[in-house]
Amino acid sequence: MHTNLSLSKQLEDAGINKRGIVLMHSSMKSIGEVDGGANTVLDVLVAYMREGLLVLPTHTWSYINKDNPKFYVETSPSCVGILPELFRLRPGVVRSYHPTHSVAALGQDAASFVAGDEHCDTPCNRESVWGKLLDLEATILLVGVDMRRNTFIHGIEEWMDIPGRLTDHHEELFAVLGNGTEISIPSRRHQGLDWSAHFWKVEHRLEEQGAIYKAHFGDADMWVCNTVKMMDILSNMLRENPDLFSDNEPM
Repeated sequence: MHTNLSLSKQLEDAGINKRGIVLMHSSMKSIGEVDGGANTVLDVLVAYMREGLLVLPTHTWSYINKDNPKFYVETSPSCVGILPELFRLRPGVVRSYHPTHSVAALGQDAASFVAGDEHCDTPCNRESVWGKLLDLEATILLVGVDMRRNTFIHGIEEWMDIPGRLTDHHEELFAVLGNGTEISIPSRRHQGLDWSAHFWKVEHRLEEQGAIYKAHFGDADMWVCNTVKMMDILSNMLRENPDLFSDNEPM
């Protein structure tokens, strides 16, 4: 059984910067049996990153849409797993206002990190938290999941203006704050193929060129991803081949 101590040591062994910015995508099931369950996992992460900034995705894209347009910042549940859902409810955690691709953050400059997403009309706008991950040279952890869950790659495709990724039209969505204030956020959405299902194709190239490396967290394999290196490598690859993620064929 994994414990607070053993999980903390794995983060140390993986070389995660305690004073940096870490965003984690995760599968709690993949971590295995933990003394205290999901809350112990969050306790470990929060304590380890107490001098830095911890960020988890709290997406709601699966159910916030033109037919259900109101994203309640304080109460709308995350659709991407138990760890993000428990994390967003913790004291001191702040959540961004993006109606479909919000994140929750705790730690150094958390409020300024999440600020401004309500002005972004795409899921991973360059001015959103997803762009800030690049500007601030953040680390992305993929715990028990692979590149297919790496939302940052959607961001790279947006910033490279790869055709066919976003709707031309906007949906009228809203962020509803705890005091009842409604913020109108006209939003474009991802469209077409499930492009992210093909992101696995670049794992070997990214690893080979030092943008990602593999470690362990609990029972899970964990990819440790450097946002700056990923951006550099994948932007070059997409510039050469905008259709890189248009099929599921190995490279």
